[in-house]
Amino acid sequence: MQTIIAKFGGPAIATAEKIRNVAKKVIKEQASGINLVVVVSSMASIRRELRQFAHDITDEPSKREMDVLIATGAQMTSALLTMAIQELGGKAVSLTGWQAGIKTNDTHRNARVEDVDVKRIKSHLAQGEIVVVSGFQGITEVHDITTLGKGGSETSAVALAVALEAERVDIYSNVDGIFTADPQIVEHARMLPEISYDEMLEFANLGAHILHPRAVELAKKYEIPLVIRSNERDVDGTLIKGDVEMEKNLIVRGVAYESDIIRLTIGYDSYETASLAEVFHALAEHEINVDIIVQAVIDGIKPTISFTIAKEEFAESLRVLEVSKLSLGFSFADFEVGLAKVSIVGSGMVSNPGVAARMFARLGKEHIPVKMVSTSEIKVSVVVPQDEMVRAANALHDEFNLAILEISAS
Repeated sequence: MQTIIAKFGGPAIATAEKIRNVAKKVIKEQASGINLVVVVSSMASIRRELRQFAHDITDEPSKREMDVLIATGAQMTSALLTMAIQELGGKAVSLTGWQAGIKTNDTHRNARVEDVDVKRIKSHLAQGEIVVVSGFQGITEVHDITTLGKGGSETSAVALAVALEAERVDIYSNVDGIFTADPQIVEHARMLPEISYDEMLEFANLGAHILHPRAVELAKKYEIPLVIRSNERDVDGTLIKGDVEMEKNLIVRGVAYESDIIRLTIGYDSYETASLAEVFHALAEHEINVDIIVQAVIDGIKPTISFTIAKEEFAESLRVLEVSKLSLGFSFADFEVGLAKVSIVGSGMVSNPGVAARMFARLGKEHIPVKMVSTSEIKVSVVVPQDEMVRAANALHDEFNLAILEISAS
């Protein structure tokens, strides 16, 4: 009998009515003749409330105790969903992350899964029960509770799929699947039936918050198929796997965007005092994520390093640079706000040169200025003024014919 892992996030289980709807869905899924393991997150409102309780008591709660506290949110959700399944006549049992056998390292608030012992899960599945696991959490070698950080519940689901040799992981969300662009800003965006792990990694890293990159990386490593599907509607969703059947003439598979980007620039009096390694080491020590990087070293002009960061990390970045100014050796720092990143993604770009030129030509035709550029084998990203972000995304979606199937079908 095949095993399926189903993961439900906070929005799908935010109310008692929604929990009952999920219970009906999973009972129906199990009735198709499968072993079913359900992984749940905590409700967003509960997470916020727990964090607020902690900060009402202390300004600096310990990471270990915060893990103990925050882990209870998903435990509550798993117990409520199990009750709902039982109330509807189904057989189910809830397990915490550690009861489910998820073992992690001891990095509190951002632990990594090291092993999964699924003996207990298998015993419950053998009894015909739906196993409901609290996601986002595990236990260390010395039995301390840990949480897995961003993407933790999805990572829990994939790790369980690997250990149980599951057929796939179904990720239920508030969207029908992965689209060629955000339907809220691109009118003719359409859902992709399939997408590769590498393409999904690019989308996830470029601001598509449906699936966290670490879960995709784990699925790719162990070749676990993922399906993004709707909480509300009965649609096939988007299958994420290794090799996909490329649609005819579709070199670019989608357009992604990220708003509220800030460009920081630091300058040096001479090349000898400029050190990329030292700058980014200082930022990394404070867990500041740097994205696009451009270094300019030209004879007769003072060298500069420009890089982009998210808006929420701006204040901390300035503080780190100011504190480290003498040791880093730069002479000035400047910044530009009101920027956005727009990207095109597609595995077909590897074997089709000229895609970037076509992108720049279309943006030039639209008189949209490009301030920075970053590329990989299957992605080209540009930094543009934020008030041009929507227009840029629509223009690129049109340029690479991403609405072609929708138009031909209408």
